[in-house]
Amino acid sequence: MKNVAILGSTGSIGVNTLKVIGSLADRFKVKALSSHSNIDLLAEQIRRFRPQYVNIVDPNRLKALKKRVDTRGVRFFTGPEGSEVLARQKEVDIVVIAIAGSCAIYPLLAAIDNRKHICLANKESVVIAGKIIMDRVRAKSAKLIPVDSEHSAIFQCLNSSDTAVPYRIYITGSGGSLHNVAKNRLSKVSIGQALKHPKWKMGKKITVDSATLMNKGLEMIEAQHLFGMPIDRIRLLIHPQAIVHSMVEFRDGAIIAQLGIPDMRLPIQYALTYPERVSSQLPRMDFSKIDRLDFASPDIEKYPCLALSMVAARLEGTYPAVLNASDEEAVKAFLAGRVGLVDIAKVIEKVLKKHRSISDPDLDDILQADMWAREETRRLC
Repeated sequence: MKNVAILGSTGSIGVNTLKVIGSLADRFKVKALSSHSNIDLLAEQIRRFRPQYVNIVDPNRLKALKKRVDTRGVRFFTGPEGSEVLARQKEVDIVVIAIAGSCAIYPLLAAIDNRKHICLANKESVVIAGKIIMDRVRAKSAKLIPVDSEHSAIFQCLNSSDTAVPYRIYITGSGGSLHNVAKNRLSKVSIGQALKHPKWKMGKKITVDSATLMNKGLEMIEAQHLFGMPIDRIRLLIHPQAIVHSMVEFRDGAIIAQLGIPDMRLPIQYALTYPERVSSQLPRMDFSKIDRLDFASPDIEKYPCLALSMVAARLEGTYPAVLNASDEEAVKAFLAGRVGLVDIAKVIEKVLKKHRSISDPDLDDILQADMWAREETRRLC
């Protein structure tokens, strides 16, 4: 029996993680839950799973939360630092990092420092501080298993051989909600259109990133760090069926792919049970019903956010942190109706051009660059 802390339990990944744990109740116990402010759903989770530790990031919601649940045997925390406390708890064996945004870096580092089994579903922390994180993982001998379907697929493909040297990584993407929208129509895209993803049910921010392909750019930077692969050997393929989750090409030309139904419970379960594979009740792939598998290179002119991601990845330093922070703020402005979809890339490009990067940054340098980029992006928006 393994004790699990889920940071971001009321988000899409957190909810699906609890579904997996509910189906594997003989293997996992929920020890800790953390949510930003969704006390209604968090209260339901507390009543069902009875965690020992609970964190609510918004301290103003704690009193209302306590009114909804039986507080006996539960220790409550508040604020972002509460997530770090949960990640450090001795009784916790597995930490699921399902927090959105760059703020996940602190509980992630806390989990690494305490040598936890980490199921990582946050790409931003690795994007902005990948070298720092991976150096710390190696120094502390922590176990970090990616949860995002693409990185889980790459991880699984690489685990198919102990000695094979990867030559190239192919990250796949469905193309998002605007795959079939012409480039000259993007300036007219509404918030509602951008949020209608054809395959995955996700939060608003990542769904908009999927529409602009910024999420794929961030995933490529993340893969650069997680798997030690030069960015020029990481390719993106648009794959609308979302069945091939990613592929790895080896130096002899052989390519290994990981396939599966588009359901996040599969990579979540793999991350939780790694290195073991256990049975699941999820639907099985029926290849006789698959008419075709399509792959295409992305249209860089249609998706300038992807091109900006590649620039930041090659320049390194604090550029990826600025890219990520500027995107977060620009997407907020889009969702608030202050800028259009095509303005997101325009604002990010201006911020990147204005930035003076630090080539070998420490965490303070990265966080200062992050803060500067947010302020500059808000000003431009």
